[in-house]
Amino acid sequence: MNRLEWRISDGAVPYDEALATMEARVADIRAGRAGEMVWLLEHPPLYTAGTSARAQDLLQPARFPVHVAGRGGQYTYHGPGQRVAYVMLDLRARRQDVRRYVSDLEEWTIRTLGRFNVKAERREGRVGVWVVRPDKPPLPDGSPREDKIAAIGVRIRHWVAFHGISINVEPDLLHYAGIVPCGIADHGVTSLVDLGLPVTLSDLDAALAETFEEVFGGIRPSAAA
Repeated sequence: MNRLEWRISDGAVPYDEALATMEARVADIRAGRAGEMVWLLEHPPLYTAGTSARAQDLLQPARFPVHVAGRGGQYTYHGPGQRVAYVMLDLRARRQDVRRYVSDLEEWTIRTLGRFNVKAERREGRVGVWVVRPDKPPLPDGSPREDKIAAIGVRIRHWVAFHGISINVEPDLLHYAGIVPCGIADHGVTSLVDLGLPVTLSDLDAALAETFEEVFGGIRPSAAA
């Protein structure tokens, strides 16, 4: 519990490389050979398919590489300008409660975005974190449009968690056109810069570090690598 590595990678990390690194780290955590890790990175443009992904939601299969992720959830996009946080935590030493863990990831995201005065919220029946868009036309039923600003997808193996969250800082939002993000067609996607906030990845990384201990408790992230 006192060995949490906080790693930040420069440049775009290939998805297969990231997945192999996570798989190895999870095995080492389970065996007691390594401590927990939060890994902040970007990917090159790609789509990932979670365990609930539906074939009809992949609208442009030739647009970017498509990777089977093994995490929960449906299709999502990763690419430059999006901060991915892969979170490898040992829930055996924390709380063996999957719903609580997902809720904690949501809370971490919401608090982080709150550092930039963004009111991000959960929505029943919709995974991820959402922002109400009163500046956009309402839906046909009169309800306000909401855009997704962060995605969440986790996998837990022998009570060691991996995968995690992704927060849109300044990705190319047009890249989402190749999928139905997370299977939800009625709402869109946004980013901090799209909301008019000139936030950088470094700004977001600092906020993630500040709020991590508030939510997960007891461990202060080590210096970034």
